[in-house]
Amino acid sequence: MNSPSLLKDENEQSSVRAIASRIFDELDSQLTQDIEKRLQESVQNNVAPSHNSWIRGACTRDSEYKPSRQCAYFDLHGFLLVPSFAHASQVSAMKQQMETLVDEEWDPSGEKGPTVFRTDDKQIDEQGSDDYFLESSNKVHFFAEPRAMTKEGRFNQDFLDDKILALNKAGHGMHVCPGAFHDYTTSSNVRELVKELGWVDPVVPQSMYIFKQAIIGGEVTSHQDSTFLYTTPKQSCLGLWLALDDATITNGCLWVRPGSHLEPTRIKFVKNAQHFGEEAIQTRSNIAKGDLTKSQMVFIDEPPGPNSKTIDWVGKIPDIDGCETPWDSLFAAGFVPVECKAGDLVIFPGELDHLSLPNTSEHQRHTFQLHMVEGEGAGVEWAATNWLQYPKGTPFLRINE
Repeated sequence: MNSPSLLKDENEQSSVRAIASRIFDELDSQLTQDIEKRLQESVQNNVAPSHNSWIRGACTRDSEYKPSRQCAYFDLHGFLLVPSFAHASQVSAMKQQMETLVDEEWDPSGEKGPTVFRTDDKQIDEQGSDDYFLESSNKVHFFAEPRAMTKEGRFNQDFLDDKILALNKAGHGMHVCPGAFHDYTTSSNVRELVKELGWVDPVVPQSMYIFKQAIIGGEVTSHQDSTFLYTTPKQSCLGLWLALDDATITNGCLWVRPGSHLEPTRIKFVKNAQHFGEEAIQTRSNIAKGDLTKSQMVFIDEPPGPNSKTIDWVGKIPDIDGCETPWDSLFAAGFVPVECKAGDLVIFPGELDHLSLPNTSEHQRHTFQLHMVEGEGAGVEWAATNWLQYPKGTPFLRINE
């Protein structure tokens, strides 16, 4: 089955939205029932009400950490939609700064041509063997849409007059770039929400600006962010997905699978020891000392955990037998679309299964995405095998400072 394209039929759009609305009503009802159940248990056992925090584990509500209702929703279902999180002026400032960066710093017409970004079965071919990608950890590098390239693999010259329309994303150090992105990252809104959800020492290893262009914006297949942002001794990745344009079912909004945040990380995207050598990996160096003919990065399977679930659509869009339409497949697999207005935020743990579909509409869908993890102050370490490593002596940005 092909990926869903633009829903041109208004009746079909209404049907998809009606199903999504029923699912969200059910999630709200489940939250109320869960809270009532825990309160009843606390009365029966004469103890403080309990709470299962994704980041902190089991805790009681009389502790220093007192989860709010929206925190309880986040921990139970694995995501949270926060309307009007960013002001219109912040959204405008980020868009304007990106236009300036693209205009002044990106030249796709060079001899090598632009680096393409993919999430399909050719991801290792692109990101797995590219120094430009590897060196983007704390810089602003630009990555083109596959469909902005010719069949011969060259940049399509039709985009030169408005080259920003050829981009898939920019990253991965937007947050360290002075200006609107850094200001938003270090804002009290971000700091207070992350604290409310239970993070103790949040640091920012990565940020991205995703363009999701009109007509050519590609899909992002099913994945967990912890695959790319792994921490030990526990997973602590937190994704903050900020809509800079209205995100709808027709232009590629986010689809999430509620409850999947309780499943363990299935695969890891890591630096290949054959290419870099074990010494380079353990010292977090990007200077390869191994076999340079091998890919820089590889995917490796993680051992199954207590809540492991067999997933047939890892790195794909779900295609469920017996479903008549692609939308039926997505709902049957447990996904629900999260439509947003510009300025709305969707926030979720790194183990939540999520995806977005191609944008075949005439409306762009820009987003700014932060990824945070717990820092050393919370007893958590950034894995040495992660592809993203800052230059020696350069720490991740701490938002509590």
